[in-house]
Amino acid sequence: MNIRKLYNAWGPTSLAVLLTASLSSPIYAQPSADTAEDSAPVTEEALASADQLAEQRELPRGHFRLPEEGDIIGEHYTVVVEDPEDTLIDIARRHNIGYEEIRMANPGVSMWVPGEGTEIVIPARYILPPAPREGVVVNLSELRLYYYPADNPGIVETYPVSVGREEFATPVGITRTTVKVKDPAWAPPASMRREAAARGEPAPSIVPAGPNNPLGRHAILLAMPSYLIHGTNRPEGVGMRVSRGCIRMFPEDIKSLYERMPTGTQVNLMDAPFKAGWAADGTLFVQSYPQLEENVGDFEPLLNAIERVSELAEDQAEVDYAQVKLAVENPDGRLIALYGPQAPAPAPAEEEPVELDGLFEEIELTTATQAEEEA
Repeated sequence: MNIRKLYNAWGPTSLAVLLTASLSSPIYAQPSADTAEDSAPVTEEALASADQLAEQRELPRGHFRLPEEGDIIGEHYTVVVEDPEDTLIDIARRHNIGYEEIRMANPGVSMWVPGEGTEIVIPARYILPPAPREGVVVNLSELRLYYYPADNPGIVETYPVSVGREEFATPVGITRTTVKVKDPAWAPPASMRREAAARGEPAPSIVPAGPNNPLGRHAILLAMPSYLIHGTNRPEGVGMRVSRGCIRMFPEDIKSLYERMPTGTQVNLMDAPFKAGWAADGTLFVQSYPQLEENVGDFEPLLNAIERVSELAEDQAEVDYAQVKLAVENPDGRLIALYGPQAPAPAPAEEEPVELDGLFEEIELTTATQAEEEA
């Protein structure tokens, strides 16, 4: 094998992983017993209703049935802290939630000492990303991965992830999985070794498999050079922008995907900070997340949001666009019902309508300016 060609094809990080670890072929097995033990089941008290409890019992961690109609999966629910030693991060991991998700859903609650008896919101209701429902879809702003298994077409899986911090932003694009590596070794990049040396902490050239390895025990290489989906030895950081571009997952989640995801699976790295979708009962929801600065460009968040909602609503619904504006300006991942059975009742007639402060004039002006530039 020509090592130089291999280096150019997979990049330095992927090559180091490949040469210093054992490889595995695709495995199509269902989750094993030890996988189930690693994951933290949702308790009966945490579920919103008996129907949800029955549904959760028959599905593994992170698995949801694709709706026959609409775009919404999961449910919000609450749990009460019983163990005074529990942190908000501990609770989030047990319920398949990432750091930023649990933080935004529980403003004012201490991350480290939420306190016995505190009610904690578990924001486990999601609008599926606006992308083809195939393979893996990673929504960068949402800090969440969705997997549509080809051998189980009625299911979607979703897990919290970490992505690249601003100076090492995870790229947007479509790629695929290539090689799976169990117990990988890790070669710190030259830039990291230089930074460590400047601090007087020279980094090793190779970190062997073990508890100090930041890749964890499982890694899935991507055809995009130097990028991987992998575990971590610091699970408390899952759900944050902390990596150097790779996709990090909780150890139990990457292990499950590693065992079941075929090599060659498509991976869509996208950035959709604003999502909209229909629930099965005809409610139109929106959901908004903090936008990644490096992907802003000429993107107009409010204009994009209104265009997306208008496209979905068509002539079926009268939408309160003030609520869309509110969602964009307060990107906390909360689902907001714009129209339908779950939407708030209209304000009494005697109350003054919400003023949009020239919202539509601004949109028309922006659209006109864009048209002139394109012309």
